[in-house]
Amino acid sequence: MEAEKIITAKEKPEDKTLDLTLRPRALSEFVGQEKIKKNLQIFMQAAQQRKEAIEHTLVYGPPGIGKTTLAHIIANEMGVNIRVTSGPAIERAGDLGAILTNLNDGDILFIDEIHRLPRVVEETLYPAMEEYSLDIVVGKGPAARTLRLELPQFTIIGTTTRASLLSAPLRDRFGITYRLDEYTDKHMEEILRRSAKILGIDVLPGALEEIAKRSRRIPRIANRILKRVRDFAQVESREIIDTEIAKDALQRLEIDPLGLDIVDRRILETLINKFNGGPVGINTIAAATSEEKETIEEIYEPFLLQMGFIARTARGRVVTEQAYKHLGIDLPNDYQNKLI
Repeated sequence: MEAEKIITAKEKPEDKTLDLTLRPRALSEFVGQEKIKKNLQIFMQAAQQRKEAIEHTLVYGPPGIGKTTLAHIIANEMGVNIRVTSGPAIERAGDLGAILTNLNDGDILFIDEIHRLPRVVEETLYPAMEEYSLDIVVGKGPAARTLRLELPQFTIIGTTTRASLLSAPLRDRFGITYRLDEYTDKHMEEILRRSAKILGIDVLPGALEEIAKRSRRIPRIANRILKRVRDFAQVESREIIDTEIAKDALQRLEIDPLGLDIVDRRILETLINKFNGGPVGINTIAAATSEEKETIEEIYEPFLLQMGFIARTARGRVVTEQAYKHLGIDLPNDYQNKLI
């Protein structure tokens, strides 16, 4: 469904061009994350003064929050090249070796979804990160021997949505580790204002505020919604996007005033109507809503937890009082017992 496609924080093919157009090029253009930006500025300046590569950096957080953007900003600020790959794309140790041996001093190797690196590749990465060397086994059996190749000083920037899945040895080899914080509605308005200016869209403050409130505080979602609202305004020959056209477009996209889409509401309503509000296990929720368990856990549940619409208990997920109020449904008589 249309809203389901729009509200997901996962990158879609049509997002790539938009992301490249709107992506900040410098820390000064990157909205929010003030503490992280200040520290990174110091680390980069110190590395440049020593004429060294910046330390290996791990950035984690939900999809669409700016991890990839931050990696490109670091490369741009350091004045070095960035090579982009992902954990699933590096299948063998030889693939990693081919990438590393083609880097120059100071270059950045950006590995998205680094938690999905195969174990054999991860183990090959350890000496590369620590000693800037690569051990290659030549031959087989008793005649096999190990060759050590010296590598240029480079930086690994790894990003992940699931930091808990990184092995301790790999996590410990990153000198800089940051979790990107959630954005505020004001941050989202600032991001949307910048995006509208770049795209040449005339948007009034009230409309920016309305889109910001419904974007789940995720920049990728906010920019995607802005693009869709622009389409509605264009078809209706509205040169300026005001609050009225923004609300009308968002209503047609089935994104409610708190940012819930049809899938969010279906999950809550399924829990209420089929399971009396819970408690319910995640596998049961997935089966009842015809959604993949991983999709619910990674995309929908975090937002519903953040909004206070579901709670986790020892027996499973429970719909909260706030969710009942938002949906306009009366609380069940045994509601308090569900939270135990």
